Amino acid sequence: MARRNGNRGENGDFPAAAVLDENVMSILRSPFLIAATERGFIHQCTDLAVLDARLTEGRVTAYVGYDCTADSLHVGSLVSIMLLRLWQRYGNKPIVLMGGGTTRIGDPSFRDTARPLLDDAEIARNMAGIRKVFTKFIAFGNDPTDAVMVNNADWLDELRYIPLLREVGRHFSVNRMLTQDSIRLRLEREQPLSFLEFNYPILQAYDFVELGRRFGCEVQIGGSDQWGNIVGGVELGRRMDGRILFGLTTPLLTTASGDKMGKTAQGAVWLNAERLSPYEYWQFWRNTEDADVGRFLRLFTELPRDAIVRLENGDINEAKKVLATEATALCHGREAAEAAAETARAVFEEGGSGDELPQTQLSRDVFERGIAAFELFSRVGLAGSNSEARRLIRGGGARINDAVVKDETRVVRLDDLGPSGAIKLSAGRKRHALVRAV
Repeated sequence: MARRNGNRGENGDFPAAAVLDENVMSILRSPFLIAATERGFIHQCTDLAVLDARLTEGRVTAYVGYDCTADSLHVGSLVSIMLLRLWQRYGNKPIVLMGGGTTRIGDPSFRDTARPLLDDAEIARNMAGIRKVFTKFIAFGNDPTDAVMVNNADWLDELRYIPLLREVGRHFSVNRMLTQDSIRLRLEREQPLSFLEFNYPILQAYDFVELGRRFGCEVQIGGSDQWGNIVGGVELGRRMDGRILFGLTTPLLTTASGDKMGKTAQGAVWLNAERLSPYEYWQFWRNTEDADVGRFLRLFTELPRDAIVRLENGDINEAKKVLATEATALCHGREAAEAAAETARAVFEEGGSGDELPQTQLSRDVFERGIAAFELFSRVGLAGSNSEARRLIRGGGARINDAVVKDETRVVRLDDLGPSGAIKLSAGRKRHALVRAV
């Protein structure tokens, strides 16, 4: 997943820019930084004025690193992906760095325990799944602005330990590393931090140096909680190679109600269709809180600014539908997005079943014997447990084929199957699923 390391800005020679305000924006000259700040992507920069000047001189290469801890990224990674997409649109070159090497260590950032160590086969499978995400958002190829995807195992696997300590380790102060929030908080909670994990920030900084040497990469992009380690890479490049490097962070997003972006009661909002259907992805954006709609339209769609302003000042529910369709089109294609929108319209506005709803298949024998309604809702994932399903039904929030379920022990049988051979289940107004007998 996207790396999450850092402190709150104790960065020595490289003071962070404040959160960008109108005064800062008024002096920007590079089209990329102007567009990125207007849309809300930029939080901090190691040297904003110098980077702004550098971007006016010609093409610049930037990277974002992602460790391979799952076979898909989720919506929490989407800010950095969209910023890389914008970076490319303005004539610059993106690098997507896969952490084939660093995943073997495990990122300690803001965790109470170490991540489970994955074997090489698991890392390779996860990397293949993550690659699918980026082909939807970024153009790869051989042209000057085409993106490249590289694996840090290519150089980390070749490092010899003593030369690494002498050439890289000597540039890092243990005193300073212990002040980084990602490490300090773990120690304050008296949770163990292995020496293996403690090396992670050094290797991430070395990635930046190696990408500078191999690809002329000048910028690392990451979330604001990566700030300390990004600065570590900037400093290491200066000390080892005399290279001028830049760090650029995005704000860490939470919803208006304070929830972490990309997490729901049902789990992570994945970007691969194998993990989450386009319809469910569309529904996630459709259910955006009112206060977040304008911000999310700027970050997660490519609608022009004047169109977003019109949507903000119009019907909020229509704006949510546009957000859902545009965000889904970027991730899953325009056809899938419009199909999801049409399914939602049929389900919510016309009372239809919608063949694109999430579907579960159960043996026909289950319905011949009969299954209690609470158990069925639990088995298809509309409730996290049988007890949660019982509470849903008692509260009047469960429906079968659009009829409210009044009895949690109501038996669902073959007679409940519709003409298409499916039963439509609804939990509340926004969550629906089809169950088919096979």
